[in-house]
Amino acid sequence: MNNSMINSSVSMHGLQQKLDMLANNIANVNTTGYKRKEASFQDVLTSLKQQPKGFEKEGRLSPLGYNQGWGSRLVQAQMTMLQGSLKATENPLDTAIEGNGMYEINTFVRDANNTLIPQTAWTRDGSFELTPSGTDPNTLLLTTKDGHYVMGADDQPVQVPSNHRVNIQPDGKIMAYDDADKTAPPIEVAQIKLVRVIRPQLLQQLGDNLFTLPTGLANQQDVLQTVDAANNMVDPITIKQGFLEQSNVVLSEEMTDLIQVQRAFQLNSRAVTSSDTMMGIANNLRNG
Repeated sequence: MNNSMINSSVSMHGLQQKLDMLANNIANVNTTGYKRKEASFQDVLTSLKQQPKGFEKEGRLSPLGYNQGWGSRLVQAQMTMLQGSLKATENPLDTAIEGNGMYEINTFVRDANNTLIPQTAWTRDGSFELTPSGTDPNTLLLTTKDGHYVMGADDQPVQVPSNHRVNIQPDGKIMAYDDADKTAPPIEVAQIKLVRVIRPQLLQQLGDNLFTLPTGLANQQDVLQTVDAANNMVDPITIKQGFLEQSNVVLSEEMTDLIQVQRAFQLNSRAVTSSDTMMGIANNLRNG
């Protein structure tokens, strides 16, 4: 009875984490560039038990013993980088990544002293805006909807001259056209920095659809690789202007998983209740 209760209670904890993950996926079904998460489970412990002497009778004998499990636990929540569908917006500042890549941005977080410090983060959300730089009235900065700076290949925020319309090429190169002089040739103003995700399971969610790297990581290249012309041939990563990538969450699949996990959680809950009832009956018999 104790074995059954331990097995069920341990499994319920992992199933609750899976339910939370499914709820988060469903809540972000309409979030631009969101990548769904999948859970991986493994046995907590499996022990090999021999058949008791009293059960060594014809039809009951198990000479090799039998496995006894002690529940399962969630060991990993991995982000899947499957491509989401692209939605046309006709906005020249909306971009979508095709391939296993992310934009690099610069954001600010508060430290223990409540001081804002810059931090590098990554996202798939390509809904950008042009905002005043604050120092140069002739320069605009490319930012996300939340005001985070989009970084260029030179590791500096992407700058665009004011009164210019932009054309973002598939390789991330930004060409600016002067609205005042239609005959002027376009000028190359920046190159959007892209990174290829090598090990998505190591990315940590920062909030606002942003991801960061774990503290103390020895080599960033083990997780994220800067995209350049040399390494973008075999597995190309491109940008599509005027489109936004939708979430890769498939609502029907999430609902199916949700029902299965709820049924498994309900089964384990009944097992705990049954074990508790049996222990109560055994105690009453002993006291009687």
